[in-house]
This record gives sequence, C-alpha cells and structure tokens, in this order.
Amino acid sequence: MNVAKKLTEERKAALVTFAKKLGVAFTDWNLLHQALTHTSYANEAKRSHIVHNERLEFLGDAVLELATSSYLFKHFPNLPEGELTKARASVVCEATLAKRASKLNVGEYLLFGKGELATGGKTRASILADAFEAVIGAIYMDQGMQKASAYILKQLQDDLLMIETGKNIQDYKTLLQEVIQKNIDQKIHYALLSEDGPDHNKIFEIAVMVNDEKYGIGFGKSKKEAEQHAAKAALAKMNKIDE
Repeated sequence: MNVAKKLTEERKAALVTFAKKLGVAFTDWNLLHQALTHTSYANEAKRSHIVHNERLEFLGDAVLELATSSYLFKHFPNLPEGELTKARASVVCEATLAKRASKLNVGEYLLFGKGELATGGKTRASILADAFEAVIGAIYMDQGMQKASAYILKQLQDDLLMIETGKNIQDYKTLLQEVIQKNIDQKIHYALLSEDGPDHNKIFEIAVMVNDEKYGIGFGKSKKEAEQHAAKAALAKMNKIDE
C-alpha cells in the first residue's frame, strides 16, 4: 500500500515545518513520514500496513558512522586508529544524538502508539536517538550522501569541535573510581538493570552503586557505554562535574 495516500494535509504541514528546522528540502515526504513513525504506532494499526522507522534507523546509523569517520580521518591525520574510534564513539552516542533530537523537538513530530505516548516516549533518550538516525536515513535516501553528510556535520558541529580540545573524551569510570578511592570504606560496582531491543540494536540500562546506594543510571548501546553514562551521572550528583 502506498504510504503517500496516508498523509493528511495536517501531517504534511507538520512535516514541512520539521523539514525547515532540519534545513532540508525533501522531495519524497513519505521518507520523512516513515522516519518519524515509531514502531508502537505501526503496531497499533497493523491492518493499515503502516511502515515504521526501524529500517531507516538502520541505514541512518551506517551513514552517520561513515560521515563522522570521514570527518575525523580528514581533520585529525595524526590520530591513530584507536584514538579515532574513541573520538567517534564520544560523538556518535545515544546521549549526543538524543540531545540533538531534543533541540529539534523531534518528539513532537513522532507518531506514537497510545501506550508509548502515555509512558513518556516523546522524551525517552533511546527513542529520540533512534529517530535522529532514522531522519538521517531518510535524508540519505532522498538527497544522497553529500547532503546527508552536510546535515550530520552541521548538527554535530559543536561536538566535533570539542575533539580538538580533548574535552570530548573523558573516562568517567576512572574519574569516579579516583573520587571514591579517597574514602576506603566506599566500593563501586555496576549493576545491569535492563536490556531492551533486538540483538543488533540493544539498549542497556546500568546503575552504578557506591556500596549499596544507587548513585547514577546510564543507557547505552553497549554495557561499557552505559557504564560510562552511569558514572557521569554519579559524578554530576556528587557535584564533581557539570551535567
């Protein structure tokens, strides 16, 4: 079934407004519509054959990685492979993508099922980050790699510039360990609270515990990433860093 027939005038107007925020002149509005359709919306309307954004998210993730990798390769010729990987991971992470999506008010344009909407889907970091990637996938399909890359670098400009000062790469786990070690009675351990999503795209939720007290919670596409975010949250709670 052609998705284009499902676009109401109201939805089309919303997509046009959002596209202006993105600075992208779409030719196929169906792609942007799909990028902003959450699985929960499609699942609640199965008979309508609505296409959700997971395939575009998959594509956008690859485009995002290529665009940032190319930028880092060209702008930091002296960085070895390991440091390039760390630099890319510091920029292409759920926290950064969700922050950028939030600034674009992506949650206001996403279509949700009633259940997901009622439980705060509009502001959930994992959903916003995924939608950010899906939009990249839509731009790539509609405009090609050059336009998609330009959009990515514009959105992540501040984060990429931080690499030059080294502010992007901080080992929050080590920093937290150093803080806690000053008190020999305190011990740190990380606890897995949950893991959601398919095997190729899991989201891990991890808590950092100081003795038996929960100090911070972090989310990530790997346990290591989630642990870093949990440690960062703990340090912010202890007023050791700015959130």
